[in-house]
Amino acid sequence: MSKFIDRIRNRIPGLRRPENNGPPQGVVTVDMGETDYGKENDMRKVSFFNPLDPVPKYDFYAKDTWAGRIKKTRPSLDVLRKPPEPDDLPPPPEEDGRPKVKLVRFGWVLGVMIRAMLNIWGVIMYLRLPWITSQAGLILTYVIIFMSIIVTTITATSVSAISTNGKIYSGGTYFMISRSLGPELGAPIGLLFAFANAIACALHTVGFAETVRDLLKDFKSQMVDDVNDVRIIGAITVVILLCITFAGMAWEAKAQILFFIAIMLSLINYFVGTVIPPNTEKESVGFFGYRGDIFVENLLPSYRGPNGYFFRLFAIFFPAATGILSGVNICGDLKDPTGGIPKGTLLAILWTTLSYLLISITCAATVVRDASGNVNDSLALNNFTTQCSGLGCKLGWNFDRCEQNRTCSHGLANNLRILTTVSGWGILITIGVFAATLSSALGFLVSAPKIFQCLCKDNIYPFIGFFGKGYGKNNEPLRGYCLMFSIAMAFILIGDLNTIAPLISNFFLCSYGLINFSTFHASITQSPGWRPEYHYYSPWTSLFGSILSFVLMFLFTWWAALITFCIMLFLLGYVSYTKPKINWGTSYQAGFYNMALSFSMALTGVEDHVKNFRPQCLVLTGPPNTRPALVDFVATFTKNTSLMICGNIIMEDEKSSFPQHSTDMLVDWLNQRKVRSFYTSFTADSLKEGAHNLMQASGLGKLRPNTLFLGYKMNWQECKLESLQDYVNTVSNAFDSSYGIAILRMMDGLDITDNLHSAGGSSAIDNPAFEADEAQYEKDESDRNSDISDDGSDEQVKSVFQTKQGRKSIDIYWISDDGGLTLLVPYLLTRRNRWKKTKLRVFILGDPESVKEDRKDMKMLLKRFRLEIEDVVIITDVDKPPLAKNLQRYEESIAPFRLSEEQAIGDVQELKRLSPWKVSDKDLEAIKPKIERTLRLNEIIKKNSVNAALVAISLPVPDVTCPSSLYMAWLDALSYGIHCPALLIRGNQENVMTFYCQ
Repeated sequence: MSKFIDRIRNRIPGLRRPENNGPPQGVVTVDMGETDYGKENDMRKVSFFNPLDPVPKYDFYAKDTWAGRIKKTRPSLDVLRKPPEPDDLPPPPEEDGRPKVKLVRFGWVLGVMIRAMLNIWGVIMYLRLPWITSQAGLILTYVIIFMSIIVTTITATSVSAISTNGKIYSGGTYFMISRSLGPELGAPIGLLFAFANAIACALHTVGFAETVRDLLKDFKSQMVDDVNDVRIIGAITVVILLCITFAGMAWEAKAQILFFIAIMLSLINYFVGTVIPPNTEKESVGFFGYRGDIFVENLLPSYRGPNGYFFRLFAIFFPAATGILSGVNICGDLKDPTGGIPKGTLLAILWTTLSYLLISITCAATVVRDASGNVNDSLALNNFTTQCSGLGCKLGWNFDRCEQNRTCSHGLANNLRILTTVSGWGILITIGVFAATLSSALGFLVSAPKIFQCLCKDNIYPFIGFFGKGYGKNNEPLRGYCLMFSIAMAFILIGDLNTIAPLISNFFLCSYGLINFSTFHASITQSPGWRPEYHYYSPWTSLFGSILSFVLMFLFTWWAALITFCIMLFLLGYVSYTKPKINWGTSYQAGFYNMALSFSMALTGVEDHVKNFRPQCLVLTGPPNTRPALVDFVATFTKNTSLMICGNIIMEDEKSSFPQHSTDMLVDWLNQRKVRSFYTSFTADSLKEGAHNLMQASGLGKLRPNTLFLGYKMNWQECKLESLQDYVNTVSNAFDSSYGIAILRMMDGLDITDNLHSAGGSSAIDNPAFEADEAQYEKDESDRNSDISDDGSDEQVKSVFQTKQGRKSIDIYWISDDGGLTLLVPYLLTRRNRWKKTKLRVFILGDPESVKEDRKDMKMLLKRFRLEIEDVVIITDVDKPPLAKNLQRYEESIAPFRLSEEQAIGDVQELKRLSPWKVSDKDLEAIKPKIERTLRLNEIIKKNSVNAALVAISLPVPDVTCPSSLYMAWLDALSYGIHCPALLIRGNQENVMTFYCQ
């Protein structure tokens, strides 16, 4: 028995016991937890309920196989409920035979912390932090540092929360924002963030080029001039960096380790240099060791030059804090992104912040702002006759001349390489600058293509998929590297670090703001799927960080912030318009659900009022794609204003033949047609039962249908008699349920199932509950009123309600006062662009003696309803006898349903109970006056409404004793031969329009 069970289990995908083929030696596998879920013993565990029912396993929930496992699926309910014979089971999955490759994966120290520290420690720390300290003073410099750290620390906690809320793939920041906020915001910020990383590469490359240029000037080896030398050196450098990235992630990681060691040595060298007593040469350039008076002098700001104001200095410094996402950007290459990102990122912020604070305070305490660099300015060497007044005088130096002339070339405010002067061995600082700038440039050059590659693979924007192709075992985006190299090269040609830095700050602040907002939004929506392992965050702190980031954008560079927001809005609008078919389970979806639930609950406490009445429609369409005209008509006046539900009743005995995926397919069809409607299907034994259940159960709270829409049953004379009875009973049930009801009739019918099948369309779904009963009469190609057209090249069939109606009229034959629904629906049509040029005409019954009074009274009523009616027509000749041919046609239509002479002699009541569609002579005699007036009214309609776009006619209410066939003959007599769409409509006798203001 056990062997038989094993044989069955091995044939079911997901339960097959893996062969004991471990990975070859040297292969790096990713540890997904303490337990190896792929072990053979674990795969043998099954529930005691069923030998085919497995216990919970990681492999059933994993979406990918990058960890080296074959994806497994649990058995379906059909397998569990009806275990198939072994011979009927699907074959087990086969190994693809491809050799396993060695993947390069990094731990949290090398992959996150060191990488982030290298990107934070960049050109700003070496070449601009001392200068910012001299300009803003130590106090405001600390304010700048701490404000930057507040933004980055809050962002780091937000990143940690998002990154621990599920497995993160490659794509970093873009992946997190898009999977949290959706493609609408994720895609634009992913594009901008990749662009920002490319510019950051240019920034650090320019910093490296400035240092090399200064060294060349020291050795009197300048090539052209200051700016062009930076451009030449920067271009050569970025080409070399591109070659390193082409070598692969392993080489890039080794280079980062060397860079980290060089930076650490340079920092140690600097701090040692601050405590070494200065010689005369160092004093001449402004370094005097730790002095209290120097410290006090440098506490307050001393702004100079075009960049000498607080927020400009803040903008220049901020890129020094933007490397925090470097580990996140390569999360696809980490061994454990979930645990490594929070730990590595926060520690990187801690250590780099301490280094900034120490460098700033040591510079402020040891170096004066201005120095001449001339050893002859020493008071000990020369006897100055002029009085000395500056801080230098207290220190034995007279720098007054260069200070007053603003010609000092040394000191904290003038020498951008002051760290080299202060350090114990200057060459180590130069090596540190090289390491910091090159490591940051290399890190950003690697990060940008990784982000862009993920964006390309999502196919959200056109024409960028070319750059998403990966190469090699690590799927390296070589084309993306070339694109980002080109962007970086373009900004390197600017050649000015102070110009590039504020632009980078703008893009990174926008990214940080959205990351923080993502965490806030995901938290407040309280989605069950939001379960981050990192708990040390607050949604309100994230919101504060988001607001602070956006405010700083405008304070730094307002015009760049405006451009960024305009680009964001354009990209957001594009994604919102195209609506990519992706579902990532975003917080926006959870937010929409919460809003819908909250508003629906709030509506339950609101009492109905006639001023707020909306025709909330339940439309019995069957599969909506088979009756597009009916769908389009109702969608025209309900779109964005009221509820529309397309109902499909599936016959119980035909349920198995209805495709399981049909619901998704039909909803997609509605979305492609831009119809704002819900779709619901219901299984029942008959149309009457299904429609009754839909009317009772559809909707939620106050969002419930109040009007039933059907298509006219064109084949009522040829269909099964039970189907005819079902149709009329559905109408009767709607009246019994206090529904308004509307029946749409078109000359060519509504059902296009035959057309779809003849055109080879695969989207047609047959549903016996909705027979193809709207018989497709042969169309006259010259008929200008043809309601359905299909160019054959598109699955979406175009109906007459999707075209502009021009200056035609909508004729309303308001025969019976139903509360105003007969007036309201045509009026709502005229509010749409395709119908706004049409004019409303109202026809009512009246006496020849009181035509003027009747017209005056009706015009007054319509005016109080605030309806723009072009004309009111009084019908006075409805009592005239109809044409003989019309009366004959009516009699021929009802003849097959009349009781025969033999049947009329017997028990008529019992016979009508068994066959309720049968018509007796008594029934005909009772309804004869109504039928004659109806036939006459039909003649009047066809005469007066030749050029109408739509005719709305009051729907007769069937008597409970009226046979179904007789009622259908009545409706046929009323609407037969009308060339334009005819709407038979009736309210539930409750007012839906009012002329009062309360």
